[in-house]
Amino acid sequence: MIRSLPPSPLCILEIGAGIGTMVERLLEHQLFDNEVTYTAIDAEVSNIEEAQRRLQPTPSFLSLDLETIDLYDFAAREQGKRTWDLLIAHAFLDLVDLNNTLPILFSLLEPRGLFYFTLNFDGGTIFQPTIDPILDDKIATLYHRTMDERVSNGRLAGHSHTGRRLFARLADAGGEIISAGSSDWVVFAGKEGYVEDEAAFLHFIVHTVHQALVGHPELEKSLFEAWIAQRHTQIEARTLVYIAHQLDFFGRRLGP
Repeated sequence: MIRSLPPSPLCILEIGAGIGTMVERLLEHQLFDNEVTYTAIDAEVSNIEEAQRRLQPTPSFLSLDLETIDLYDFAAREQGKRTWDLLIAHAFLDLVDLNNTLPILFSLLEPRGLFYFTLNFDGGTIFQPTIDPILDDKIATLYHRTMDERVSNGRLAGHSHTGRRLFARLADAGGEIISAGSSDWVVFAGKEGYVEDEAAFLHFIVHTVHQALVGHPELEKSLFEAWIAQRHTQIEARTLVYIAHQLDFFGRRLGP
């Protein structure tokens, strides 16, 4: 991916950079041939502070600029001033309205510049083993609906079928998809249990479902609370399997 980009200095912009794990991956896999200017933004102060801690010291060929700022404020500030060769958005596009956001993102990208949009949720949340087929399906459906109806700062904020929608939305915004594929999460316990921090991750996912649906009028409270408790118990027993369907996209902005 990186080797097909223009010669140095290569300018990369990452939106929703979190704690800097994408930068760490790129460095770990030694994907940079020459000098790189890497701009990473995130709306959360704590994320950028942690990224600053994790990414020090930086190699001599990498000029790293980390900033706490909202995408829309950043785009308004940079409009007509700067563009980048590669745009990265990891686990981000399913949190925003594609129709409004993709044109803004592409305005920050050089014509023929490349984009790498990863972990775009696509409507699949699966917990195994089954507790109650009807209740399991109802919880998944209602959980996905909260994504479809989510509003942040007065804007629509994502959709449960973002992955599949990106095929048409990227083209409408002036993008060309070069490659796309599944990036599903499949988490299960092996002979030694869950690896690294996967158990904590699963507890967080179950907690997220609980927070999204607690008090929902279409769910009987006692049944839902028992379902949540049983999922946490399954994690402790190393029997819970979690699958989330997601899609990755690599492509370029069309232009002269």
